[in-house]
Amino acid sequence: MTEAQLLKKLGLKIKQLRTDKGMSQSEFGLEIQMEKSNVSRMEAGNHNLKIGTLLRVANALEISLPELVDVR
Repeated sequence: MTEAQLLKKLGLKIKQLRTDKGMSQSEFGLEIQMEKSNVSRMEAGNHNLKIGTLLRVANALEISLPELVDVR
């Protein structure tokens, strides 16, 4: 799997988990301290995330970091 493919899969997973929780991109952005435009880029797979951001995303989605990054 390439880095681009990984980012795309991770972004789609984050989007699905966020929508399952009924959160808008704006609400999610506030929760993870990220602008809505960056949430959109992240979900599209166009934003390479730092570990701290991944941790905030996992916490906001109420899952563990390993669960979040498991995108086989």
